[in-house]
Amino acid sequence: MDTFKLKGLRERLIKSLSERGITNSLILSTMNKVLRHHFIDTALSERAYEDLALPIEDSQTISQPFTVAYQTQLLNLKAKDKVLEIGTGSGYQTAILCELGAQVFSIERSQILHKRAKRILEQEGYHPLLKLGDGTLGWPSYQPYNKILVTAGGPYIPQELLNQLVTGGFLVMPVGDKKGQRMVRITKTGEQNFQEEKLDYFSFVPLIGKDGWQL
Repeated sequence: MDTFKLKGLRERLIKSLSERGITNSLILSTMNKVLRHHFIDTALSERAYEDLALPIEDSQTISQPFTVAYQTQLLNLKAKDKVLEIGTGSGYQTAILCELGAQVFSIERSQILHKRAKRILEQEGYHPLLKLGDGTLGWPSYQPYNKILVTAGGPYIPQELLNQLVTGGFLVMPVGDKKGQRMVRITKTGEQNFQEEKLDYFSFVPLIGKDGWQL
């Protein structure tokens, strides 16, 4: 259900994202269309369009809308891009990618979140391919990917993800320690050649896995 009040709050959020430097109008219009309040507990519905990370199940969070927009903008998506998402989480970022026309392959390590996201995404009419597993290993069966998006902070970029990126593709990931990370965008310029851009600072939940943080 989408009320008049929620629509107004969402429009105010979109305006604030634009003022903070999100310049891609397609991303802004998409975020105005995807109902973030459907991806969180109903008790938090009226907070869905505050520019804040909010709690979801299994001690995780749904990312701050600015962070979702920022990472998505860095991907420079094109229609029908194959996108590997590491960390399905609530499914909200997944829905944004689907709405933008990407072919989405998303991995989540938490069975609770994997099942929850699958249910909500189906209800919202999105049909990405979802997998339960270690995202740091990627999803070799469907490689190569035009874009790879990592939605958790790791100590370094897993080599396996770089291997699964098509030449000319982008990988976006926050890299640092468990307290804070710097957003990094990698452009694969050759079979084993990469160009790295270090961007703004963020704070993400930790990337858990073989090539991430250990439990």
